[in-house]
Amino acid sequence: MATVEGRRLNRGHEKQALRLRRRLSVVGVLGELLITAGVVVLLFLGWQVWLGNLLSSNAQSVQAQALSQSWSKGDPPTPEEPAGRPDPGPPVIVAAPKNAVQFANLIVPRLGADYTKPVAEGIDADVLRNGIGHYPGTQIPGDVGNAAFAAHRTGNGSPFFDIEKLQVGDSIYFEMEAGWYRYVVRSLEYVPATGVGVLEPVPQSPDIAATDRILTLTSCNPVFTADERIIVYSLFDTWFPRSGGAPAEIAELSQANGGG
Repeated sequence: MATVEGRRLNRGHEKQALRLRRRLSVVGVLGELLITAGVVVLLFLGWQVWLGNLLSSNAQSVQAQALSQSWSKGDPPTPEEPAGRPDPGPPVIVAAPKNAVQFANLIVPRLGADYTKPVAEGIDADVLRNGIGHYPGTQIPGDVGNAAFAAHRTGNGSPFFDIEKLQVGDSIYFEMEAGWYRYVVRSLEYVPATGVGVLEPVPQSPDIAATDRILTLTSCNPVFTADERIIVYSLFDTWFPRSGGAPAEIAELSQANGGG
């Protein structure tokens, strides 16, 4: 009797162990399926973000090209450097347009031979989604004081993704209807996200009257965060009236864009 009872117990244990193994097997398969599904979703989202960013960047370049073409006055003259051209005189200053109106292109040779992005008035989400925004209340390029601009480093085409690569002496151009305004990089600074002093007529010096034509580019820092701001300061160097053609440094890009 004891032997029979023992066999029954053994069979019971075997059945229980088999059921447990089956359950563990099902749980394991489900776990693997969920992990695989999660990886697929993450890859898909990453692809969507990357692809969306690429499409946004391309769309901004197309907008900049269209804007440049709208200012073209016909066949481009031969570009000349400042030493070989007449004094252009004081730069033409225009009034700030209405919010979200594109009025300039930003051209930065250091960031790529084809780097040109549209610039619009305002810094709200809709404006920055389409390129670079101009801080309302700051100067327009060419004017005395501080012309300040903002753009994303990640997402929405990432216009300022490589802004930290700018070096002292680099050229930065604003193309507007009157011509091209050249600024030269002077310094780089990191400030807290609340550091609005960079927007003063003389950055970080609210009690000093402006006498220089200053350019300030701002973006979030580090990449993928908004903990602080990276700031690039530049000073106005000269301008190139459209009638005389684009500066030699960007002549090929300008001609490719159809802007003279």
